[in-house]
Amino acid sequence: MAAVNHSEACSDEDFIALWDKHQSAEKLAKILGVNIRNIHSRRRNMEKFHNIKLHAANHRGALYDARKQSFSPLKQIDLGILDGTVLVFSDAHFIGQRTTAFKGLLWAIETFKPKAVICNGDAFDGASISRHDVTELPQTSVIQELKATQAALDEIEEIAKSVRHNVKLCFTWGNHDVRFGNRLAQHAPQFKEVQGFKLTDHIPNWDFCWAVWPTSKVIVKHRYKNGVHAAHNNTVNAGVSIITGHLHSLKVTPFSDYNGNRFGVDTGTLAEPDGPQFTYAELNPSNHRSGFAVLNFFNGQLLWPELVHRFSEDHVEFRGEVIDVSAF
Repeated sequence: MAAVNHSEACSDEDFIALWDKHQSAEKLAKILGVNIRNIHSRRRNMEKFHNIKLHAANHRGALYDARKQSFSPLKQIDLGILDGTVLVFSDAHFIGQRTTAFKGLLWAIETFKPKAVICNGDAFDGASISRHDVTELPQTSVIQELKATQAALDEIEEIAKSVRHNVKLCFTWGNHDVRFGNRLAQHAPQFKEVQGFKLTDHIPNWDFCWAVWPTSKVIVKHRYKNGVHAAHNNTVNAGVSIITGHLHSLKVTPFSDYNGNRFGVDTGTLAEPDGPQFTYAELNPSNHRSGFAVLNFFNGQLLWPELVHRFSEDHVEFRGEVIDVSAF
């Protein structure tokens, strides 16, 4: 089949045939000469309209053996960033919703072409294997959540690699993420080394660890202190700038001493604060905000951290502007 220059000139049948052949939004974007987000949008429309599933190329099984020996449960990653941008999101609790913050993250990746994208924990929710009541509250199954997490991270990965081929994709463990392996380890320890029993088996293209160090004075990890003053207490006690998730608060707290400025950053939640993942809150008001963090570095120094915040449906606010992200 001859390559088509523009997405609008490509029929549904041709698009589906191209997808079946290449199974990659990045490849189709190059073939059709359009932006990768247009491919993602049309793929979703084709799946819905034709009631089909257009699967992306799956290299998870092939990568399993290579990653199995390299992963350490206490692994840390040093990025050695001198100049550039790092995007950090957390607590997505993916269940298949395309939230405004998620679309905003795709916009930020395309706009800022980050050197690294860090998923700072709790991408997987694990509601049905949690301690919360599973009989009265609406919940998705483990396989539904796993597929939603895979799909969302795959989309982030494709866009990130389309704007910077050597982008680093890091995933710090969150307390929800470890539910996946913990439940299996508790009830079927004999299957410990069987492929599929670890969350890392299903998300092979992200580098899992307990902490990421963009520089020697900045650490990204899922959680440290708790409470309303956690961001302040984190950086005071860590002695370095520390970027955490877990509390869904979305804030930047500076702290100064004889060593100068450092920051405690809470990366909020990529989910909607009142989403179905959080029915356990029993409709109580929460001090939660939807968004993520933008970290800029100059000569190895972290500049004042910035936040992208949900403004309204399909709109985020950043640097005094309201940005329409509905195209993502």
